[in-house]
Amino acid sequence: MHYFDRIDGALHAEAVPLEALAEAAGTPAYVYSTATLTRHYGLFREAVEAHRASLGEALIAFAVKANSNLSVLATLARLGCGADTVSEGEIRRALKAGVPGERIVFSGVGKTDAELAFAIEAGVRQINVESAVELDRLIAVAAVKGAAPEIAIRVNPKIGAGGHARITTGGATDKFGVPAEEAPALYARAAASPHVTPVGLACHIGSQITTLEPLEGAFRALREMTLALRTQGLAVSRLDLGGGLGVPYHGQTDLPSIADYVGMAAGVLDGLEVEAVFEPGRLLAANAGVLLSRVIQVNARSDGRTFLVLDVGMNDLMRPALYDAFHDVVAVRERAGETGTYDLVGPICESTDVFARERRLPPLQAGDLVAFMGAGAYGAVLASEYNSRPLVPEVLVDGERWAVVRARPSYDEMWSREPRADWLG
Repeated sequence: MHYFDRIDGALHAEAVPLEALAEAAGTPAYVYSTATLTRHYGLFREAVEAHRASLGEALIAFAVKANSNLSVLATLARLGCGADTVSEGEIRRALKAGVPGERIVFSGVGKTDAELAFAIEAGVRQINVESAVELDRLIAVAAVKGAAPEIAIRVNPKIGAGGHARITTGGATDKFGVPAEEAPALYARAAASPHVTPVGLACHIGSQITTLEPLEGAFRALREMTLALRTQGLAVSRLDLGGGLGVPYHGQTDLPSIADYVGMAAGVLDGLEVEAVFEPGRLLAANAGVLLSRVIQVNARSDGRTFLVLDVGMNDLMRPALYDAFHDVVAVRERAGETGTYDLVGPICESTDVFARERRLPPLQAGDLVAFMGAGAYGAVLASEYNSRPLVPEVLVDGERWAVVRARPSYDEMWSREPRADWLG
């Protein structure tokens, strides 16, 4: 659910009219709801607490790659949420937002030596190792520092799932993780080193997964591997289950709930006496955000096709161009009249700058505001200044309060980041 509702015919973010935010912050602009973030985390925490016997002192670590805004991270950090990170920059963001090192997980297939060193210095909870060569490099880095960081071996269970081939991460041909048949030997090798402390196994098979079956299959693979490692005398006390559960972008009502998901995980882990780690990103943030846009013009062509030209471009919201993602688009102010069929496009000089084809919407005209729903995850984090368009701003709402939590840069600020070569005068 979310806290974007109509009051007197106009869409609000909690108690704040989106029309007022568009006027103050300009468009396009991302708007986030504190109440939605709080509710989603609370539901996840309640589900985990209900299964404490099976999941232990489970950590919920928000996947920072989904939304790395410092105010969003700080909102979750104050609730007790941890952070799943995939770069030194994301670790620094989490720390800056108030997430302590012991609640930070460091994942990623291409960690540099410098990033590994920083993670050790920051005292992160665990480093998820994704290959034999990475383990060797981590051992070397840790040896120099006289450290023995806790690690988990990320297993590729050859179970790929997700809403699109480009967001599947657990298949046999995906770059992530250690093949399941190689993972036990790598775990034993890590246990033999004085410079790392293997504590568990990890997996993450994809994103926007809409059924529990593939997730359960991956979790069962981790359970079986845990039991096999223990027969070798190796300790396994933690299972990192990743994230990936989908959200209802299309308004679906049949998706698994957070309670269903956590309950399934608890059932698989029951009796193992391990501590679970969950890494939701989209699940917490997607419906907590909308992207505001204003209609530039309506191009009605003689062939019957009508283009709704918006001031938002694919540089501001990459998901549709990147993996054919769907976002519900609604008029901010209710419009009377017969609905029409529009192609929703942006101003970018690319044929892929299209958000939807033949979408039914109320009659709209230049100057009208629309909102892309479910835009709180993988929206602003993927934005760029392509076509020399200023980076899209972000706004956080909390009840009647709101603040711009990332400003739109001026053109002069954009140019200041590019000092001219001295020989060009």
